[in-house]
Amino acid sequence: MEYTITVNNQEEIYDLGKVAKQAAGAALLKIKNTVILATVARDDSQVSENFVPLTVQYVEKTYAVGKIPGGYFKRETKPGDFETLTSRIIDRSLRPLFPKGYAYPTQIVVFVLSCDPEVDLQVAALNAASAALYLSDIPVNKAVAGVRIGYIDGKYVVNPSNSALKTSTLDLYVAGTKEELLMIEMRSIASMESMNLPIMAIDPMLDPTLAESVITKQSINEFNEDAILEAIDKAQSAITEATSAYEQTFTPLKKEDAELDYKEDLENDSIFAYIDEFYKQDVHNAINQMAKSERANELNKIVTKILSDEVAVLEGWSKELVNSVINAYKKKIVREMIIDKQVRADGRKLNEIRPISIETNILPLAHGSCLFTRGQTQALAVVTLGNDKDAQMYDLLTEKNTINDTFMVNYNFPGFSVGEASPLRSPGRRELGHGNLARRALEPVLDINRLQTIRLVSEILESNGSSSMATICGGVLALKAAGINIEKLVAGIAMGLVFEGDKHAVLSDIMGLEDHDGDMDFKVAGTRDGITALQMDIKLGGISRDVLKEALYQAKEGRAHILGLMEAASQEIVVNNSILPKLELFSVDPSKIVDIIGQAGKTIREIIEKFEVSIDLDREKGEVKIAGENKEKVEAAKEHIIQITNKPSFGGRGGGRDRGGDRHGSTPREEKPVPTFVQDEVVDGVVKRIVDFGAFIELPGGIDGLLHVSKIADHRVDKVSDYLALEQKVRVKILKQTGNKIELGLER
Repeated sequence: MEYTITVNNQEEIYDLGKVAKQAAGAALLKIKNTVILATVARDDSQVSENFVPLTVQYVEKTYAVGKIPGGYFKRETKPGDFETLTSRIIDRSLRPLFPKGYAYPTQIVVFVLSCDPEVDLQVAALNAASAALYLSDIPVNKAVAGVRIGYIDGKYVVNPSNSALKTSTLDLYVAGTKEELLMIEMRSIASMESMNLPIMAIDPMLDPTLAESVITKQSINEFNEDAILEAIDKAQSAITEATSAYEQTFTPLKKEDAELDYKEDLENDSIFAYIDEFYKQDVHNAINQMAKSERANELNKIVTKILSDEVAVLEGWSKELVNSVINAYKKKIVREMIIDKQVRADGRKLNEIRPISIETNILPLAHGSCLFTRGQTQALAVVTLGNDKDAQMYDLLTEKNTINDTFMVNYNFPGFSVGEASPLRSPGRRELGHGNLARRALEPVLDINRLQTIRLVSEILESNGSSSMATICGGVLALKAAGINIEKLVAGIAMGLVFEGDKHAVLSDIMGLEDHDGDMDFKVAGTRDGITALQMDIKLGGISRDVLKEALYQAKEGRAHILGLMEAASQEIVVNNSILPKLELFSVDPSKIVDIIGQAGKTIREIIEKFEVSIDLDREKGEVKIAGENKEKVEAAKEHIIQITNKPSFGGRGGGRDRGGDRHGSTPREEKPVPTFVQDEVVDGVVKRIVDFGAFIELPGGIDGLLHVSKIADHRVDKVSDYLALEQKVRVKILKQTGNKIELGLER
């Protein structure tokens, strides 16, 4: 039966009881032309460990958009990054709902069966998965909703369409129940205040200062703490509205809760008291071992000592029981120190940042590198620059064309970083999630119209909390060390929260121990002016707005401290220009592109082979992009192409004749001498070609000059054709002549 729920700017139609009836719970969700099937299945036997064995798999079917999978295997195989990250979002949002002690292997599977390009798949997938879980026989009695908040034309928008989101400066994804928030992900989106004039349609050979005078400034769009709180308030209201509607609709349809057994925490008051009496200082000493491996080793030694005591032997205490109690005791000690004494296990104040050291370009042949160390967390960030051909290609169901990603962030977490002898494997969900967070934090400060393809790799060499934030700090400095123009530095900081009764404490720059034993994991990244990315997972339930505000502003203070150290380090960066690949982008008369290509591509092949470069041409705009490993060869190739385009083409403006003669094979014409003009001379001309960056004017003597868009009027000109027309007679001033290359100004 179908149930229609209209909420948060979209109509959701749930078809229930129609498909997947043998699953513990199932929901078929339709939004516009998107159809998503979510199912929940549960095993009847528990696992031995005391944790929630939940697996979430979000799968996009290519038939959903009428495509056959590419590649050798014509079927869906390994999930893409978007599928993995969406699975992670669903997991983080639904895992907190399971009852304490639930240990039955459970699988949530979400299939995208039909895809409307305007529907947000992450929002729809979470809502469908939550419905399937709520309807199942698993004792989960709260519905979850996901909403996305955009900021478009000065207003917060709930669940904008995919096309509208592209015009937004904010992308905030929030999941929660009627009473509490469970998960937050946010990124700011860089934009151009005006994109009417293509930035790359400028010939830097004309005037080095010309580009700055006509390129519209890029806006980074950081959001301050109050703006983020306002957006979260908007999301909370939308979530409350949605979950109330879901529960009202689904409660009569919910299956009866299954009779399940729940694992209890292994507790023993006697052992707890015994540890407090005889091993309290030993536990304190173990806590002071900040490295995870060292701390675990010390705690294991204490367990061994206790088990060898006569009391333990007489009482028959098991190793599993003692180990569980000592970890609970350790957690109690850590939290008491924070709440009651306002001091942390390593002796820091609650808002104190660990010592930081920064070294840049320590790898002689890497394009850019930075070793960022904060306490016992260390990230080696390495940047490699490439060209368009190095971009990562991938498909999204909501996009018709293949996407070329020119900024990649790869996060690697080898076992030795925490003292473990684990095998190296392909990146898992955690690694992809941390890399995605770092990318979202850094992308807003990169030039939207950058020439390079950039790959940033973060090798975590040591980890005791905040390795993703170290990736952000080291990553932005590695980008600067590679010669990338970064207008503002970005720093990241991980915050923690501990609640005990009516008391709470906010922790800055948390380490692994505090992450494990705390109640909130809150990562904030941004510049001095605002936040560019944010991620929050709440472990205990709801969090008040005042506490959230306190955490955000304490994070701002910590971020400012880290940025101060990073700014000092950035002043010491020495860019190794000798190893950086060279890129040149310039514009020529579009009619000259055929001369660069040559007959059957002969000319361009000769240039590529002679100068060892790659060349990309845009026939419509007249853009030429040259890339190569050797700066001198790239510049020589550019000069060679400019010489080709400066040679007059035989056969006049029509371009219908070959260079060897006219259409009938007559004798080649002699090249006419280039007329010479005096600087500031005013002459009559005729508009012969209008392009987006100006107009080509035919001058006396049959030669063309370029009247750049910035020279047409005293104010910004968005559309040249509004001021000039083909064959229009104009008076122009000669500003500069280099051979047959002439720059003009409009005589008013």
